[in-house]
Amino acid sequence: MAEKSPITSPLGDAERDITAKSLQSTLVDLVDLHLVAKQAHWNVVGGDFRSVHLQLDELVNSARQFADSVAERAAALGVPPDARASTVAESSGVPDFDSGWRQDTEVIRAIVETLSRLIRRLRARIDETDKTDLVTQDLLISIAAKLEEAHWMWQAKLAGS
Repeated sequence: MAEKSPITSPLGDAERDITAKSLQSTLVDLVDLHLVAKQAHWNVVGGDFRSVHLQLDELVNSARQFADSVAERAAALGVPPDARASTVAESSGVPDFDSGWRQDTEVIRAIVETLSRLIRRLRARIDETDKTDLVTQDLLISIAAKLEEAHWMWQAKLAGS
């Protein structure tokens, strides 16, 4: 970290840098999840429209809250969070979501895949922060638990189809 931070960190430089990378990656993924879910929310059509539309809003709200918690954790460690559109576009690991109208089952499958990928990435960051910052790791674990619950609920919508 070349730039001197006006916020001191309780972590050593090496631990802070590893933790900051995990938080930054998580932040951009969560911001992108919010954007993808909102895009899907506006463009879903089909027989299960209302249910999917409302469940997408729940996912949007969760992603926003998680992103805020992650960004504030980074700031508390003396690391400025970066969720600018260009940063999110360049570094997110969330799959692209096509524009235009999308059938409800297609949206559900896309959200299941998006959550699956995000959870895998998040679990890797949980492992990365095991030795650098247990407080951050705890935050990431709590987010993973909620995303895994959402993943289950989205998968359940596909059962029998």
